[in-house]
Order: sequence, then C-alpha cells, then structure tokens
Amino acid sequence: MPEPGRSASAERRCGMSQQRKRKQEAVRLGTHGEDYGSWMSTPVFFMAGIPAALAILLAVLSFAVFRIPALGILFSGITVCLTALLCWLVWIRRQYAFAGGGVMGRVHQTVLSHLDYDGRGTLLDVGCGSGALSIRAALTWPEGRVVGIDSWQAVYRYSRTLCEKNAAAEGAENRCIFQHGDARKLDFADESFDAVVSNYVYHNINGAEKRELLLETLRVLKKGGVFALNDEMKPRMYGDMEAFAQQLRDLGYQEVRLIDTAREAFGSRRRAAMMMLGESRMLVGRK
Repeated sequence: MPEPGRSASAERRCGMSQQRKRKQEAVRLGTHGEDYGSWMSTPVFFMAGIPAALAILLAVLSFAVFRIPALGILFSGITVCLTALLCWLVWIRRQYAFAGGGVMGRVHQTVLSHLDYDGRGTLLDVGCGSGALSIRAALTWPEGRVVGIDSWQAVYRYSRTLCEKNAAAEGAENRCIFQHGDARKLDFADESFDAVVSNYVYHNINGAEKRELLLETLRVLKKGGVFALNDEMKPRMYGDMEAFAQQLRDLGYQEVRLIDTAREAFGSRRRAAMMMLGESRMLVGRK
C-alpha cells in the first residue's frame, strides 16, 4: 500500500529511482588516473589570494615602516578574513573533488538516478565540462550513445581533449562524442535526442534567460524522451519554477517535477549552501 499522502505513481517513481540509484552506486569514476577537475575554478583562488597577499604586505609596512599601528591592525584584520575565505574555498574544492569529498560524483549519481531512461538511442549532456557526467551515463547505459557539448571556457581548464582522454581511460571512448556547443543555441535539429541532462551549467551563462535555456534544451528532445536538468535555481535567476513546471505540464509534458538536489545530493540545504549551491533543484520529466 502507498504511504499516506503519496499516490501509487509517486511510490512507483520512488521505487524506480531507488533502483537506478543503486545502479549508479556501482559505477566508479576516477579510478584510472582520470582528471575530472573541480567545480571550484582556479581563478577564484587568485581573486582571494592576491588581496590577502597585498593585505599582509600593507600590514607589515604599516607596523615596520610607516609606524602606524592602527593601520597595521586594520590590514591584519583584513588578512585574517581573507585567509579564512581562502581556507573555506580550499575546503569546498576538496569536497567537490572525486579524490576528496566526492560531492561531484554524488550529484552525478543523483541526476542520473532520476532519469527514467531505458538506455536506447542517444543522450545529450549540455555543458559536459570534463566529461564526468557523460562518461557515467555511457557506463550506466552501455547500449546507448552519449553526446557531450560545452563551450569549454578557459576558467575551468576543461577541454574536448580532456573529455576524450577521460572517456578512453574509463573504457567509454566508443560510446561518447564530445563537441563544441552553445547552450543558448544548440546546433541540433528539433527532437534529435532520446534523453537530455545538464548539471550546474545554466546559472554560469551570463546574460541568458534561464527558462529560455531550459526550453532550448528541451527543444532537441524527442517526443517521449526524458530529461533531468539540475542547476542552482535561485529565484532571482529562474523565477517561480513551480509555475514553469506547470507550464510544461500544460504543454503536454508528463511526470514533470522538481527534485530538491540540495537535500538529496548534499544531505541538507545548509551543507549545500556552505558549498555555494544551496538552491540546487532539478527539473525532471518526459516530453
């Protein structure tokens, strides 16, 4: 019998999701020397590290050269704050890493565990980065094909070459294709893919209306195809996502729902917020 307050269909979805989650846990990435990087980009450390170094210098000069203790105390305080910020950023980077806290891997598991995909046909990964989610999908559904697209901005040190190298190391090179692409205007015809996924991509695209990005991704999904689109869905960027989900239902999309990935993948919204992803939500469903 379904739990009180939960429909039979909700119970079925929950059960299927748990089965897919167990299947995801069996897929292990990063055990062959692959480089999947981290979601915490290197330039962020320079943005905090350079001011910290400057504050240290000014504190020393204020005490030893200019003989202005008040100014030295001020710069010392700034140094302490910036050093604490750097320590926090290092902790976040470590938590994200596959070889560290493994948060990136758990998020990818969560994304694919909610994708009601039979593994046939072709799956599109929008914003594939280092290829980790694409490769996990290829290993999960070995009969399918995965296409990963990205603009590969220099800030993250990701590239097509890196994706292909990682896929080869994981034994998935024959099932993964990586190519340059723009999420704002995908270079694919309508209804080209059987499944589409995306993970923490859209909020990084400056100047783009986030719902339009979602609709552009859904444009290339075949009728009957499934989607799992995870992002930091802050209301100031995305607006009312419950209303958007209803809009999709009105257009004929099925099983549309929003998953609280902050709780599911991170354990709690507080922990997700500590890693600057406290508004993580995922839009899933079938076209």
